[in-house]
Amino acid sequence: MKKLLFAALAIALVLAGCSSGGKSDVIKVGWLGALTGDQAVWGENELNTVKMLFEEYNAAGGIDVGGKKYKLEVIGYDNKGDPQEAVNVTKRLTGQDKVVAIIGPNSSGNAIPMAPILEKAKVPDIATVATNPKVTVQDGKVKPYNFRVCFIDPYQGAVAAGFAYDRLGARTAALLYDVGDDYSQGLREFFKLNFEKKGGKIVADESFNSGDVDFRPQLSKIKAANPDVIFMPYFFKEVALSANQARDLGIKQVLMGGDGWPSDQLISMGGKAVEGSYFVNHLDYADPAVQDFKTRYKAKYGKETELNGFLAHDAVLLLVEGLKKAGKVNGEALAKAFEGIDVQGITGRIHISPETHNPEGKDAAIIKIVDGQYVFQEKYAAQ
Repeated sequence: MKKLLFAALAIALVLAGCSSGGKSDVIKVGWLGALTGDQAVWGENELNTVKMLFEEYNAAGGIDVGGKKYKLEVIGYDNKGDPQEAVNVTKRLTGQDKVVAIIGPNSSGNAIPMAPILEKAKVPDIATVATNPKVTVQDGKVKPYNFRVCFIDPYQGAVAAGFAYDRLGARTAALLYDVGDDYSQGLREFFKLNFEKKGGKIVADESFNSGDVDFRPQLSKIKAANPDVIFMPYFFKEVALSANQARDLGIKQVLMGGDGWPSDQLISMGGKAVEGSYFVNHLDYADPAVQDFKTRYKAKYGKETELNGFLAHDAVLLLVEGLKKAGKVNGEALAKAFEGIDVQGITGRIHISPETHNPEGKDAAIIKIVDGQYVFQEKYAAQ
């Protein structure tokens, strides 16, 4: 039954890159992410973006790889936001579907365990918003087939800590994080390290478990510690719940977070509780460089793109430029081509370091929630 469900899902999500030259003229690309569960809004946005861009490339005649024109086809699967499902889907994409590359996932916890399967199959993966360092580097060794288009948690944590200390004048901070999530743990660790390095003090360090809905015990301890700011490095649903509970408890301090915050659902669920909060993001939504993509996406799907769409856009751009550089449709050659590649994306310049497989030197954007809108404050580079 499970195999039948997987097959049906694959058929439903395949975007045919119709070609007159047979199968050899089609490049199969995998995508995986959450299409069910709390993060489904992000997964749907990513897959829609990949579909739209592949359609646009195909309508323009395809892409030239080694002097031959190819159409692009995406095969997408729902990994349900679960690490084991991410592993299962990666095996299916590389083993049965024979994709040349994979785009996604957006979650570090899902991206990290994919590495052994990718290496065995010699198929590169471009993570979209998976920011934990272990996605591309483990125990000081770069993973040969794992890449990403987003900045990483050490940098994001340093940006949040630096902005809190330098711009907001915070000298004390409280932490509330998801102990079961690699992304949340990483951001907590690097915020703490950098805030203390600047001379700040962590006066409360509280955790919860994934799936929790009552944060009052932890928030009560944070309230008693009376910090200048509260750093909440987790995803929008829990952010909205915990922010509302914090305000109900009389906590008035500024709330801060990372790139797991931005979503229309944060605004609708969080309401006044998240007003005046700050978070680190990958781009300014009002940047002229992103307006054309936003317009095209809304015209096709009838709604605004999420953050994930911008990163998925740049993942596709990196993929296409990598294929052109490789000059052949081969996963191993494509992985080598990604190393050192330099592409101007809509989220910034993407220069993939051969040593880390990360885009080095990308600026971070500080966003403030004002009147239910995400308002760009400044580009902030961690020192």
